Amino acid sequence: MMRHWYRRAATQGVVVSGQLWQPSGLLRMTTNCISSNRDELDAIFKQKRTLRTQLRKTLKAIDPSLRSQQDTAIQDIVLGAPWFKSSLRLCAYISCSALREVDTFKLLSHILQPQPNGGKKLYVPRVEDKNSHMRMLNISRLDDLVANSMDILEPAPVDADGNAREDVLQANDPVDILLLPGLAFDRSGRRLGRGGGYYDTFLKNYKDLAEARNWKQPLLVALSYSQQILDDGVIPVTSTDIPVDALVSPEGVIPISSAAFNRMDL
Repeated sequence: MMRHWYRRAATQGVVVSGQLWQPSGLLRMTTNCISSNRDELDAIFKQKRTLRTQLRKTLKAIDPSLRSQQDTAIQDIVLGAPWFKSSLRLCAYISCSALREVDTFKLLSHILQPQPNGGKKLYVPRVEDKNSHMRMLNISRLDDLVANSMDILEPAPVDADGNAREDVLQANDPVDILLLPGLAFDRSGRRLGRGGGYYDTFLKNYKDLAEARNWKQPLLVALSYSQQILDDGVIPVTSTDIPVDALVSPEGVIPISSAAFNRMDL
């Protein structure tokens, strides 16, 4: 009964000496905290929008031949890396030249090559809606990809036989590596996406799944042009932004997390 009285007093106010007393100090404190957090988030989102505009201009200014050279160098580094060769199950983005993402088609083709021992298993993204809902579906060949309304290649939800493609969140085995895109990165693992929240939402869901099943977390490896790597602290982040474990640029592999140092053996 006493606990109930205190709860009511703290939320509704009580009569003290014939006057209604409201916990105005508590309400002001709570309101101020909420307002402060909202202002802080608004400031971060504004900084991100500004930075995205700058990075799009930077990427657009890269000479196509230089971009092609960087694409080749980055993919060759990944293909020659022991941590990539030993990975059996991977998630990887499908690069879009219009978005000026680091090319992944050489990597995808290699992953999908038939091998006597079964080879690697690949999951690629399919955007389901505008609410940051993205799935990673299994494909067995590049012909499984079709262009969506934005002219971006993604897997159809069913295969040629009409069977639903395996969703990585429904798979029975863990993923070893996720190859990620982005607009900008830094050497502390911060990643600036394109603002949709698709990858952060997916990565949070996969992290929760791995924890629930007691799986080792996959390595999050971002592919980056040299011009996309910024000074530490330049990229603003919120609590929902998920850092990457390592970067691969034309200059080589940049391990960041302890998991990257341990598993990449660099």
